[in-house]
Amino acid sequence: MTISITKSSIDFGIITTNIEPMLTFYRDVIGLPYQANIDMPGGTTMHRLLAGESVVKILVQAKEPAAVAPPGGVGGATGYRYWTISVDNLEEITAQCSDAGYKVPVALMDVRPGVRISMVEDPDGNWVEFLEQT
Repeated sequence: MTISITKSSIDFGIITTNIEPMLTFYRDVIGLPYQANIDMPGGTTMHRLLAGESVVKILVQAKEPAAVAPPGGVGGATGYRYWTISVDNLEEITAQCSDAGYKVPVALMDVRPGVRISMVEDPDGNWVEFLEQT
């Protein structure tokens, strides 16, 4: 049997100990709409933001995690290293992040005909790829 997907997007969670800077980046700088703040079992708080039909869940646990993911984006380690938001204002969102003081480890570039990207680092060192198809 294969998976039977019921939603055309994927939701994911980011665990942080740095909630205010993370919310500032995702909600205020990038402009993802804030959906809700949910108290979860065990003292975890989930902040839900919308990225199209996807939900970005930024979680703060009552107990600090035992380990921290290594920084460095795609070259820093194995595992989940970045995620992509498709946009139609690549230059503007990249400049907005840079002007707000966030690192842009991958500047605007063409990756193939008709597709341009940039990658920005959030306050916890996670990379967000912005992709624009022309």
